[in-house]
Amino acid sequence: MAARGRGGPRKNADGPKSPSRGRAKSPAVRGRRGHARARGPSPRTSEPDAGRAPGAARSRGPAPSPPPPTTGTRSRDEDPGRILQRTLDQLPIRKQQRSDSSKIINDVVQKIQKHMETKSASFKDIQKLTTGSYYENLKIRDPDEFDVMFSVPMTRVDVQPFGLDGAFYTVKMKRHPKGPLDAFLSDDIICASTMLKEFRDEVKKAISAAADVKVEPKKTGCPAVTLQLDRSGTKISLDVVLSLEVRSCWPSFTTDGMQIGNWLGTKVRKEYRQQPFHLVAKYEGSDAWRISFSHVEKQILTNHGNKKTCCEKNKKDCCRKQCLKLLKHLIEQLKATNPDLSKFCSYHAKTTLLHACTRRPTDGEWVYADLSQCFQQLLKDFEHYLKEGVLPNFFIPKQNLLSSVSKKSCQALARLIEEQRNNGFPLGSLSLLPPPSAPLLPPLPLGPAASFSSRCFS
Repeated sequence: MAARGRGGPRKNADGPKSPSRGRAKSPAVRGRRGHARARGPSPRTSEPDAGRAPGAARSRGPAPSPPPPTTGTRSRDEDPGRILQRTLDQLPIRKQQRSDSSKIINDVVQKIQKHMETKSASFKDIQKLTTGSYYENLKIRDPDEFDVMFSVPMTRVDVQPFGLDGAFYTVKMKRHPKGPLDAFLSDDIICASTMLKEFRDEVKKAISAAADVKVEPKKTGCPAVTLQLDRSGTKISLDVVLSLEVRSCWPSFTTDGMQIGNWLGTKVRKEYRQQPFHLVAKYEGSDAWRISFSHVEKQILTNHGNKKTCCEKNKKDCCRKQCLKLLKHLIEQLKATNPDLSKFCSYHAKTTLLHACTRRPTDGEWVYADLSQCFQQLLKDFEHYLKEGVLPNFFIPKQNLLSSVSKKSCQALARLIEEQRNNGFPLGSLSLLPPPSAPLLPPLPLGPAASFSSRCFS
């Protein structure tokens, strides 16, 4: 048998030979194959490997054309989850920036508070309340905007709704002795505009000696005294807000709001409703105060888990806050190139998340590994509100937060968000800090939409 194997070529092979053995033992066969290649491929074998037995030599004809390039700045088949995670990695504030900004803000706030307590007769009992995205650990990118609320404690007041949606109120003093607020009373009703004017003057006095702090001109309807800080090259905007802290039952408009019983528990809801609420000075056609629950929002977002161990050290993380950061970033990017979207703000995103958490209350519905699916569902929620033109206030269901936004703008934002969602978030693949001449919105890639699981659908 061995001698016969070393003789002439065998006609029937027992199986496919490896390329190296075939080339070494059959030079004649290789020549015949090369001669066949010279005549060009037959129409039936025009594919690179068509008709070629396993192990046979590859054709040396022209290389196949590369696939057409995809549009956009990334591969069309890239996992949307990776895009979102890459975007999140760029959003956090750097520690040094956070430290520098905090020192500047704390210095200015302490000066204002000390001035109010020692040199202002009307605001000597004022208390500081830190609010906003920075203190909720939801600030994205640069720590250049801060909010601080100074509240005046109130007792024995009659709070009556001003309007039909429960957002604005008038405040009347009841059986009160003479006090520091008498200068702001008109028939025992506290005049918001008069009190806000006095507060603004006191803030100016408090920072008058600081050459690197300037007060912005008053904006119509804006309750904040906005300060612009420029210290050692760090530029920061600080909104100083005046409020009344009312220690009484929440208004009846809030009865059906903050439905967190199936999320955080009925006991927690009861505890929150026993806390005071705040009224922010804001001129709304008459001297009225806008109700605020920013301190409760901060507590909810800080202790956001259905289980007490959510997002604690060495425990499982959820993606609630990450989804909110991504939605805020997406809205900012879309607003940058669409002037018609200027009335949308981060509070619309926060309210959308709070509603979503009550419909999908368990931590298992916000697993970090399911970030792309959860964000996809949050976008669907927001699109629904935009298309309907109604986004209920989380605490006051009768107030529509989109009432001041045109239907055209709502539809436009809904359409842009849907395009981003269906095309795998091409916006997320861009650098967060493009050069001024570069557009923030890339061309949306063509082709099939990215597929997502509906696991988080309620």
